[in-house]
Amino acid sequence: MRIAIIGAYGLIGSYVSARLVVDGHQVVGIGREIEAARLRFTALDWKRADLATATVEEWGSLLAGMEAVINCAGALQNSPRDNLQAVHVDGVGRLIQACERVGVRRLVQISAAGVGPERTTSFNTTKLKAEEMLAQSRLDWIILRPGLVFAPAAYGGTALLRGLAGFPGLNPVVHGDSLVQTIGAEDLAIAVARCVATDAPMRVSLDLVHAEALTLVDLVGRLRGWLGLRPAPNVHLPIVLARATAAASDGLAWLGWRSPMRTAALEQLRMGVRGRAEDAAHLGLAPRSFDALLAATPSGVQERWFARAYFAKPAILVCLFAFWLMSGFIGLTVGFEAATAVLTASGMDAGLASGAVIAGSLVDIALALLLIWRPTAARALQGMLLVTAGYLLGGAMVRPDLWLDPMGPLLKSIPAAFLALAALTTLDER
Repeated sequence: MRIAIIGAYGLIGSYVSARLVVDGHQVVGIGREIEAARLRFTALDWKRADLATATVEEWGSLLAGMEAVINCAGALQNSPRDNLQAVHVDGVGRLIQACERVGVRRLVQISAAGVGPERTTSFNTTKLKAEEMLAQSRLDWIILRPGLVFAPAAYGGTALLRGLAGFPGLNPVVHGDSLVQTIGAEDLAIAVARCVATDAPMRVSLDLVHAEALTLVDLVGRLRGWLGLRPAPNVHLPIVLARATAAASDGLAWLGWRSPMRTAALEQLRMGVRGRAEDAAHLGLAPRSFDALLAATPSGVQERWFARAYFAKPAILVCLFAFWLMSGFIGLTVGFEAATAVLTASGMDAGLASGAVIAGSLVDIALALLLIWRPTAARALQGMLLVTAGYLLGGAMVRPDLWLDPMGPLLKSIPAAFLALAALTTLDER
């Protein structure tokens, strides 16, 4: 069967794609940023399209000849990168029209457990609207509502849970008593594969969750044990602190950073993730428990590295931003004369020395500002490494005596460079 998967490189989409390829289907992966996906998932035929903006005509040309379409694309919160109305409502509406126009009968929509009229967040209301449009369509649709998706790969909310589980000395949690039902990514992929079978149910909405409802405290504690870390006391963070962190994360989203700790995620945690466990039987599926999922995927050193580095990564980025920004401002203000004197002491012309200090300070500030803009963060980190190398080389040529200075102005640049290297190494989000 020839199947198109929208959002095929996402967490859910990647597992669904892998399952369908193993089952012998011809899979066309569709997404808005497919360069890296082509390298990671070579078994798929990749096509570029953005669910938020693609027209009915564009979808028609992409979906011609397809026997089924699976929509794994979605967003959690409005940001410069994502618009919930455009993705969940307008985009799905045009997708439905295109499927009807070109004769694609089967459309599998990945929604979320708990979506309903009683939940009034933008995420839930737009997801519900998409479900309502499907119900009114002429397609042989099926809506799957997974619970919290746990996968061997770490991304989004489950990556945050791993980070909390790897936090040194304690388990920080917010809304720790909220109840969550889980589903394994591989179990979800099997469910999707059964949805494209010729005898699959049609025009139904199914929750996909294991019956056991766990508190967030339980989830974090079990993940900590899975990582092989000693038990730690649970610390329930004040809700005001959690909201302040979420508000800061919302602000960072406008700089291109998509943190799982945003306001929408916090609200989803507060409401919990619940669903009807009996629905999975309609697909002949028995979802594994959270403990069974952990047992089937033993953790290794890479999982411990990820969990321990999860909160270290933003701390490193903040440290680098402050270091380079303050270095630039100090060089232009209170440290200007001292920095100029270092160069003139080596025989450099005073005017040239002043210009060098000003230029270097402006470069430092520019690198700091480029670092906080997510699309240019990698370039900024690379620039920091190059500038540091140039600084050390130039210092060795102009003032080699500074290597022995008790304050270590040259030596201290080396660990700063390795901090930038560590940030560059861990910069990828998925």
